[in-house]
Amino acid sequence: MSTENSSTKFKILIGVLSALLIALAVYTFTLYNDSKSTVTALETQKADIENELEELIANYDEIIQDNELKDKDLLAARERIEVLLDSVKDAEANVALIKRYKAEVGRLKEERKMLFRRADSLIAANERLAIERDSTNVVLSETIKVVDSVNMENEVMSETIKKGSVVNAIDLRGEAVIIRNSGKIVDTRRSSRADKVRACFTLAPNPIAKAGDRTLYVQVINPKNNILGKKAVLNFDNGMLNYSESTNVYYENEELDVCVLVDAIEADLIEGRYVINVFDGPKQVASTTMELK
Repeated sequence: MSTENSSTKFKILIGVLSALLIALAVYTFTLYNDSKSTVTALETQKADIENELEELIANYDEIIQDNELKDKDLLAARERIEVLLDSVKDAEANVALIKRYKAEVGRLKEERKMLFRRADSLIAANERLAIERDSTNVVLSETIKVVDSVNMENEVMSETIKKGSVVNAIDLRGEAVIIRNSGKIVDTRRSSRADKVRACFTLAPNPIAKAGDRTLYVQVINPKNNILGKKAVLNFDNGMLNYSESTNVYYENEELDVCVLVDAIEADLIEGRYVINVFDGPKQVASTTMELK
């Protein structure tokens, strides 16, 4: 009888253990599937974040390239997005990380709205400046067209002009210069080293011309058709003159050497061919060119 009771208890124990093993297997399988689903969902969210960041980069590329904007804030924002994208790609997806990246993407989108609104204003301003620049370039282009012919005719007309009432400027030469701390001026042929442009010429003797104070105007045009210096305007009856610098001299009908320094910002001093013109009022009296490396 005792043997039968022991056998019954053993069978019950085996049944209970089997049920527990089955329950554990079911729980483990369910937990594995849930974990696998969670990992898949996190990976999907991570991929979505990567796509949003790549779209943001494309947005910045489009507005920067299409409008040729070099705004430092736009460039810095684009660089931050690239850094974040690299970080997302290298990171292993988890709930906390996905939450932080989503918040960062939201902040970047708000920053994009603000920067793009400002960029639109900058583009509009650039368009207005382009219209104004085009009108100035028309004047500059007309001036440049006559430079070569003036150079060819200058020597032939020199003796004739001397006999007239207009004071003639001869031996015009242009050169880029470096201004030392001591005040010493040194010539240079390199645009990257230059501080200013110097135009030197000689007012020819002319006994017929009226003696006294005279204002001469120097115009320096760089290879991009931009005027250096003051960019001032002289209006007269038949038109207007854009000039870089002016100088007052006292002319006594005798030969007079004149040199004029023209200020220049770094962006205007570039490699290429420069045109230098001298005007006595509205009348162009000399023209030359110079080359900078």
